Amino acid sequence: MKVCGVELKGSDAIICVMSKANGLYDIPHIRVPKISIKDAGDADHLRDFQFAFAKLIEDYKIDKVVIKGRALKGKFSGGPVGFKLEAAIQLINNLPVEILSASYVKNTLAKSQVNIDFRDTGLKNLQETAFQTVFSYLENQ
Repeated sequence: MKVCGVELKGSDAIICVMSKANGLYDIPHIRVPKISIKDAGDADHLRDFQFAFAKLIEDYKIDKVVIKGRALKGKFSGGPVGFKLEAAIQLINNLPVEILSASYVKNTLAKSQVNIDFRDTGLKNLQETAFQTVFSYLENQ
């Protein structure tokens, strides 16, 4: 199963693709570490973002998307643009999407017996949260 982990931050969807087969993890190289939206208030830009994300999913034959959830209110709540991007991803046809809470990710990483040093993955620093999200999902499968 090939899964795409997503962290929504500002006007960016930061992504990390990973698969797990026979207990082995694989992180394929993808063409972009993030997909951005220029103006979230413009419906055409939102459609462009959704198209670009759907195309990435199609090109890399991704089976599922897991998004790191954000608080709805309070000090650490997500911004309005992030929630628009989340909705745009969730509305892509025939794409299973799951939201993982921050506590779920943190607990899974703490319990995991697999220790992957992020510096050895070849990913950019900005992809670390997306990596942790997809890794925690695959650890529980």
